[in-house]
Amino acid sequence: MMDFTFNLGWMFGGLGIALAGGLIVMFYRPIADNLVSGVSSYGRVKLFGIIMIVVGFLIASNLMSLILTGIVSLLFGK
Repeated sequence: MMDFTFNLGWMFGGLGIALAGGLIVMFYRPIADNLVSGVSSYGRVKLFGIIMIVVGFLIASNLMSLILTGIVSLLFGK
């Protein structure tokens, strides 16, 4: 299994993804009105932003590669 290593580039990339998710959560109404079908999708747009925040923090802490390596090793062995 892969060991945990810190990488500054992944940290800034993950924080950028988390920041974009935070902006989506802050401005979900105009985004939903202009890009998707409006009022019926407010909850979906906020959920997408929250998922982006969580994935961004996983990437920033370099845990995403550790999790994906574990899943691939479970599926394909070794």
